[in-house]
Amino acid sequence: MIEDILLAVAGAAVAAAAYVGAAARVVKQYERGVVFRFGRLRGDVRPPGFTMIVPAVDRLHKVNMQIVTMPVPAQEGITRDNVTVRVDAVVYFKVVDAAEALVRVEDYKFAVSQMAQTSLRSIIGKSDLDDLLSNREKLNQGLELMLDSPAIGWGVQIDRVEIKDVSLPETMKRSMARQAEADRERRARLINADAELQASKKLAEAAHQMAEAPSALQLRLLQTVMAVAAEKNSTLVLPIPVELLRFLERATPESAPAATPPAPAAPPAPPLEPLPPVEDLTGSSVEPSPRHTPGDMAA
Repeated sequence: MIEDILLAVAGAAVAAAAYVGAAARVVKQYERGVVFRFGRLRGDVRPPGFTMIVPAVDRLHKVNMQIVTMPVPAQEGITRDNVTVRVDAVVYFKVVDAAEALVRVEDYKFAVSQMAQTSLRSIIGKSDLDDLLSNREKLNQGLELMLDSPAIGWGVQIDRVEIKDVSLPETMKRSMARQAEADRERRARLINADAELQASKKLAEAAHQMAEAPSALQLRLLQTVMAVAAEKNSTLVLPIPVELLRFLERATPESAPAATPPAPAAPPAPPLEPLPPVEDLTGSSVEPSPRHTPGDMAA
């Protein structure tokens, strides 16, 4: 009798242990349990911790409530200004209603992925290239709104959307590089011209100051000489400043100019002597006719 009772108790304990083993479930902290009884959704969602279900009657589905990071494959499209680009993004979302995420959509992760790709292609066609490159915050907000509207009905909340990279064709990259280089050169020329204008104004003021005090020009010249002589690798040719000559001219006393003596008269030309007679070897001597001087002609 006692043995039968012990056997019955042992059998009941084994059956209870088997039942508990089949019915016991553990839901983790970042999960929620959704129970279907005979295919019908039970109203309550099981919280984290230990829970029990009816074996062979209930079926427990665990839904992850963590934020899911889903990369969106690169999508190729044409912007509003007719530029072909490839854009990839990343979507951060989480489940806020575990029951809706299981009942409303077959696979909420796949649904969010497809919706993100479609929205990304749509946002590419509505934006300019400059917006994709420089105004990404506005595009991220637009993508988030486009994804959040249908996802909220699936029990999914879009946390944020980020555009990771924008790939451009090589020809467009070269064109943008030339444009940036030209813009940089324009800015450099404007800055150089502004600097020249300011320097010319300062030089004009310095010239006026030096005109009032000529010694300042001498000091500036000495400073330039010192700066050039510090290198010791060149030959310095120092011109005599005009101000120094003016200073010497002012220091020299003025004297009356001396009378210029009359130039001596040119000595008179000596008279020409007559030539000696020429002996004629053939006969009588022939005297040459006398030469006439300018004085005789005048007489």
